[in-house]
Amino acid sequence: MNRIMRVLSVQGVSIVGLLAMAGCAKAPEPQAAAPVTAVVYEGATLLAGDGLTPVENGLLVVDQGRIVAVGAAGAVTAPAGAAHVDLKGKTVIPAIIDGHTHLSTNRDALLLDLKRRAFFGVAAALSLGTDGDGTPLEVRDEVIPGSARYRSAGLGITAPEPGRNPVHWVTTEEEARAAVQAEIARKADFIKVWVDDRDGKYKKLSPALYRAVIDEAHKAGLKTAAHIFALDDAKELLRAGIDIFAHGVRDRDIDDEFIAMVKARPNVVLIPNMGARGVVADLGWLSGALPAEALAKLQETNQDQPPLQKAYAIQARNLKKLSDAGMTIGFGTDGNTPWGPYVEMEDMVIAGMTPAQVLVSATRNSAAISGFTDQGTLAAGKSADFVVLDANPLEDIMNARKIADVYLRGVKVERGAYP
Repeated sequence: MNRIMRVLSVQGVSIVGLLAMAGCAKAPEPQAAAPVTAVVYEGATLLAGDGLTPVENGLLVVDQGRIVAVGAAGAVTAPAGAAHVDLKGKTVIPAIIDGHTHLSTNRDALLLDLKRRAFFGVAAALSLGTDGDGTPLEVRDEVIPGSARYRSAGLGITAPEPGRNPVHWVTTEEEARAAVQAEIARKADFIKVWVDDRDGKYKKLSPALYRAVIDEAHKAGLKTAAHIFALDDAKELLRAGIDIFAHGVRDRDIDDEFIAMVKARPNVVLIPNMGARGVVADLGWLSGALPAEALAKLQETNQDQPPLQKAYAIQARNLKKLSDAGMTIGFGTDGNTPWGPYVEMEDMVIAGMTPAQVLVSATRNSAAISGFTDQGTLAAGKSADFVVLDANPLEDIMNARKIADVYLRGVKVERGAYP
């Protein structure tokens, strides 16, 4: 018993000694607080791109390239220590998503295209069907500072059109399906078809062939977009399961049957691409943005063109009818004009859509159609891609051209000179 007590006593002394030594040890240095990286943009009118009521005196909180909070002052708490940017008197909209372009097909030129779009407040662009072998599709996976993002439908599919830029020219169902497979192998984001005889110059892609294309694309989980011109083709494409109209009907006014068919397929969307109105346009808003010589060249062709006026009127009436019928309207400009979105916005409003509807088309709707899932609205979790305007485009769609600043992924785009 005494031996046991002696052992415990020794152990107790050892434990007490260790505790005493621990008490004398130097306390660890407190870790420095992580730096606050949030930025609060405050005081602007916020148009979130969702069609809801504008937020006056709003707060937009951005951290590490993402929107973390958005709402009215008083309803959103600014993080302690955050930087603040005063935007009183300004209007903020989501950056534009251009869902129908034809971008350059070599790397240097493509990167310049994307930088120029960022200059004009475009956050992303979908190149729709003219990206052949050698096009640097890997740019889709790159995050390039000060540049728009990129998606591609690869190389599109049509019947042979000698004399035009060759795409996949197909004459049999086997060739049509093989063309789709070739673009799947390239990891195209969409499949594109052209169904147009080009004013009677060519034999257009037949229903049997585009049905094969659509079927093959759908098997791989890809949507198909169709360039169209005629109402009859649009109806047949609906029956074939088309997902996206990359143009509106342009040969004549749509009828009640077509509207009923669209209503029966609520997931089918329209990217109007209104085209030129054929009237003298005010290009003064581009002064100071474009180089003087480039603006002068635009002025040379800035004149009234009655045939274009007639074509625009058909498209305008059809767009208004489909918008009123509840069809989802996307947004695209066709071609490769970085400032084209602001012309398209004006054209869509003149056609009868409201500025609010057009802004939703150019942001939320176009992002969803084009597959840019983290863009298109001012909402928590989205990429911080937004445009600061000097005036409210809901009052006049031309105010969308009054760009004060552009932010992509939370970083202000350098706009000192046109790229």
